[in-house]
Amino acid sequence: WDADANGIVTVHVKNQGFYNWLAQKLFHKPPVSHISLDAYGSFVWQNMDGIRNIYEISKLVSAHFGRDAEPVTDRLVTFVRILYQNKLIGYVKRNER
Repeated sequence: WDADANGIVTVHVKNQGFYNWLAQKLFHKPPVSHISLDAYGSFVWQNMDGIRNIYEISKLVSAHFGRDAEPVTDRLVTFVRILYQNKLIGYVKRNER
């Protein structure tokens, strides 16, 4: 991933595996997808460090965006689930650090 001058994050995902290879050959799909996050997602992405938990990140989001981020916990949990389901992140248990 990288961030532009405004802090907007773009995640670069390599499309691997048989079905991706097939889609690349038959439908000219790109070998790498570039996923641009919005300001909220970019802020969260840059604050996920394997140490902070959802609650700690939610406090950072609230402090940075104020009321515009509400309902911050629900939105944050949904965003993290989407990242996890798309295999862009993994979870770390606190006792494994």
